[in-house]
Amino acid sequence: MSKVVVLGGGFAGVEAAIFLRKEGFEVDLVTPRPYMYIYPTSIWVPVCESDFAGVCIPMDELEKVHGFRWIDDEIVQIEGKNRKAIGKKGEYGGDFLVVAMGAGKIEYEGQEYFMSICGAPDEAIRMRDELDRLVTEKRGGKIAMGFGGNPKDSSAVRGGPAFEMLFNVHHYLKKLGIRKRFELTFFATMKEPGKRLGPQALKMMDIFFKKLDINRHFGKKIKRFEEGRVVFEDDSHLESDYTMFIPANAGHPVFKQSDLPLSEAGFVLIDEYCEVKDMPNVYAIGDSAYIEGPEWRAKQGHIAEVMARNTANNIAVSSGKKVGKKESYLPHLNIICVMDSGDGAAFVYRDNKRGLMIPMPIVGHWLKKGWGWYCKNSKLNKIPRIPGL
Repeated sequence: MSKVVVLGGGFAGVEAAIFLRKEGFEVDLVTPRPYMYIYPTSIWVPVCESDFAGVCIPMDELEKVHGFRWIDDEIVQIEGKNRKAIGKKGEYGGDFLVVAMGAGKIEYEGQEYFMSICGAPDEAIRMRDELDRLVTEKRGGKIAMGFGGNPKDSSAVRGGPAFEMLFNVHHYLKKLGIRKRFELTFFATMKEPGKRLGPQALKMMDIFFKKLDINRHFGKKIKRFEEGRVVFEDDSHLESDYTMFIPANAGHPVFKQSDLPLSEAGFVLIDEYCEVKDMPNVYAIGDSAYIEGPEWRAKQGHIAEVMARNTANNIAVSSGKKVGKKESYLPHLNIICVMDSGDGAAFVYRDNKRGLMIPMPIVGHWLKKGWGWYCKNSKLNKIPRIPGL
């Protein structure tokens, strides 16, 4: 039986392991995290609408259900040409190697002074505890939330969760009856955050900010973070008692020491079939990979899973295990999400033809809640999986 080593236990890695097992491969999945973290629903941990366990899927349960082998180790080096990875506890190699380790982050001076909903999972708990302290002890203050860009790769931006986090905190404070005691500000390094979603979405975001009395601070690069404030390139600053910031992605630090071909921003170069360029039988998917496409393209969970499923198929075809054709991720490039606000949501969609943002009061929130339940239970085979999801 051919063996595949999958590096990473996020959306891309777990999906690859599941579908490689369906194709009949022996699969080792290497990740030090004992759970798959559902980042899209982690926005509810800071506002006490979900507990931490509710946004995690235990890795040992996934291992048992799908039949892959989970190896608890942290990868520190990759030898792509040898289809081998070296961890802190051992070395792992196979007939095929799938790199799905996620990405690194652009670093900032003083980054210890902000929290990030797209950072390490325990950041969500820290955000919850700090928000509780601000609410119970100060009963008021200044809250600043935002995100940054990567000038070397426009697909590496994580803006959606910043909008969701801000709207959820607004709703949370409103439920507590203390919203008027807080000043909320959204900040971003680009002049028009959300522009990639299309002109309609940009206009609707402007309406939301005005309606919810949220200040805006756009178009200035960040110089550094300090305790109690964000300092910009012109030395102006934004005061904040609670700062949530999502840095743009950059290539994973381990990739720099590897022999993998990398883009200018440090992501692994692949072809449309997710095969690493000039490295037979090595694949890269999800946030680890450099994706081709239009300027508005974005790395999202559903794209990562498409890449993972395609990779399982393509490995099966390449190895002669099945008759068929290789599948490209390019036709599936789009932006799709349900942007939650705590008391509703907006359906967001973007492709080459159009950009849509449709408000869904009340029902949208429960639709996203339902997706979170579906994601967790379908991954564990407790409910049937909807094709394509």
